Amino acid sequence: MFKNKKDKFSVLLDSIAANLKEGAYYFADYKIQNAGDLKIFSDEMKRFESQGDTFIHQTIKELNHTFITPIEREDILALAMSMDDVLDGLEETAAIFEMYSVTKADEYMLKFVNAIRSCTDEIEKAIELLTLKKLPDIRTHAIKIKEYETVCDGVLRQSIKHIFTIEKDPIRLIKMKEIYENLEEIADSCQHVANTLETIIMKNA
Repeated sequence: MFKNKKDKFSVLLDSIAANLKEGAYYFADYKIQNAGDLKIFSDEMKRFESQGDTFIHQTIKELNHTFITPIEREDILALAMSMDDVLDGLEETAAIFEMYSVTKADEYMLKFVNAIRSCTDEIEKAIELLTLKKLPDIRTHAIKIKEYETVCDGVLRQSIKHIFTIEKDPIRLIKMKEIYENLEEIADSCQHVANTLETIIMKNA
């Protein structure tokens, strides 16, 4: 497994996880008051997403130049890409908020975002354990991620039922439904990270 904490792939995976978590916390904590705030929010999430892309390019470059890797190269790439998908989803959702001028998050959006933020906490802890060669301990965090994703499944059902009950404006209904579905897709991406981690545990334990 990883020889030491300073292995270049460990450093890159740690960086991807840390940037993802920072982006998710920014997404969750940013207070939107008006349309101007939406632009700042969207631009800042784009910055996190661009930083993530830089780490992905560095990872691919290292994989192409490294003969022996600590775990299979396709597993390193799959893990990096699955984390990147979560960040891409957050950035895309921020862009939708700006596009649709949604300045107020409802209770369902907040539930989604809190669950996603918690997923990124678990992802970061799992990646740290991976770089420390503590493979069996990763499973706990993978299970927690899946539990949060299950919560988001429920929130999606509740949110869509609610919006169809109360919303009389069909355009607004379509916008809100799209945002809910996007947020649930981000939770699905988090679950994909968990699945990738479990595959790595099975192969290397």
